[in-house]
Amino acid sequence: MPTSTVEDYLKVILLAEQSRPAELVGMGEIGAALDVAPGTVTAMVKTLADSGLLRYEPYSGVALTPAGRQLATHVLRRHRLVELFLVRVMGMDWSEVHDEAERLEHVISDRLLERMDAILDRPAVDPHGDPIPDARGIVVEPELVTLLSCPQGQRVRVARVTDQSAEFLRLVERSGLMPGSVVRVAKRDPSADTVEIRRRGSAHLSLGSRAASKILVEVQ
Repeated sequence: MPTSTVEDYLKVILLAEQSRPAELVGMGEIGAALDVAPGTVTAMVKTLADSGLLRYEPYSGVALTPAGRQLATHVLRRHRLVELFLVRVMGMDWSEVHDEAERLEHVISDRLLERMDAILDRPAVDPHGDPIPDARGIVVEPELVTLLSCPQGQRVRVARVTDQSAEFLRLVERSGLMPGSVVRVAKRDPSADTVEIRRRGSAHLSLGSRAASKILVEVQ
């Protein structure tokens, strides 16, 4: 049975690989995500490589092996299903479920996970719009763009929020930009570094470019 530390490392590496396919994941990125010292990361990476869960290239980085990816995907599935269960069934706010899911993802059984999945009617995404791997470990990544790069003036639907810090999620909620919201980008002002968002029946909203880049949308 993998330890929670092993699962945390594999999940961090999986998320990094998903954001940059075909690239090795560096030690510094892993250490920053887990808040651990470089020497600790290197020691753990070597252990995981010896266990057949990683491919380790000194001075370059790591990549998951098929066995490592399978385990990491299962951890990710548990995390995202738990988040959705806490929001939809337990009534928790979407800005506070990440830390709870970080703890619960290591302890719930496969039987309980299957029951949660059934109760939630086999959901495709979690509360933040992140895709939930299915029971076979398959992750469907839809083709999305950000509010910073989507067509201007065209209607788009908010699909995913990539920054899941509580502060940013509360900003998104106050701004009416939660997943499922339909909006238009009315104007981009590079000199002011802002994006003006238009929502039906609401006043225009101005977002900074950095915030806009963290909100993924699909064109309607």
